[in-house]
Amino acid sequence: MHLAYPAVLAVLLFCVGLYGVLARRNAILVLMSVELMLNAVNLNLVAFDVWLRDSLHAGQALTLFTITIAAAEIGLGLAIVLLVFRNRGSSDVDRLTGLAEPHGPGTPHGPDAPDATPAAAADDEKAEATA
Repeated sequence: MHLAYPAVLAVLLFCVGLYGVLARRNAILVLMSVELMLNAVNLNLVAFDVWLRDSLHAGQALTLFTITIAAAEIGLGLAIVLLVFRNRGSSDVDRLTGLAEPHGPGTPHGPDAPDATPAAAADDEKAEATA
């Protein structure tokens, strides 16, 4: 078997997955594209393992680890996507900017912030008291 056939197929799979990650807006389709990219890597690992005739079958062992990590990734990813969909009503990746910090990273917020209102300071004190 020539190494070029599975390598070309893996490159095609990886490119389709990369296009899906970059072009899709739906989080489920992005996760499916990531899985496609991981399967392209698995195909390369097994093909090179067969081509090199490795006695330890390291490529196949790494493929098993990659499949395990992919299963865990898809489980956590789907849980996050379902939670976001339940709270927001959409799984559009471009509309997830609401998860960012409201004041931006590194800016002071809380009772010591210069633009904090007394009501915001009272809310922060209540939150600290209940924590």
